[in-house]
Amino acid sequence: MAWMLLVLAGFFEVVWAYFMKVSEGFTQLLPSILTIVFMLASFALLSYAMKTLPLGTAYTVWTGIGAVGSFLVGIMILGEPASVMRMLAAVLIISGLILMKLSS
Repeated sequence: MAWMLLVLAGFFEVVWAYFMKVSEGFTQLLPSILTIVFMLASFALLSYAMKTLPLGTAYTVWTGIGAVGSFLVGIMILGEPASVMRMLAAVLIISGLILMKLSS
C-alpha cells in the first residue's frame, strides 16, 4: 500500500509542477490554486508512505517520479526539447529508481 501511495504522490508532484509552470509565477488564479492543492496532496501521500518506507528510498523515488514525469510532460505537452543527453539522463534516473525499489 505504501508503494502505491508513493507512486501517486510522485504523480501528484508532476501535476503540481505542471500547474506551477502554467500559473505564470502564480499570476493565474486557477493554476495557482491547483498547484497548491496537488502540492499538499503530494506531500500528504509522501508523508503517509514514509510511515513504513525508509526515508532515503521514499524521498528518492518521489523526486525521481517527479523529475522524470515533469521531463516527459515538458516534452509532450509544453514542447520542450528532447535531446539525446536529456533522454539519457531520464533513463539513468529511472534505472536508479528501479535499483532503489529492488534494494528495499
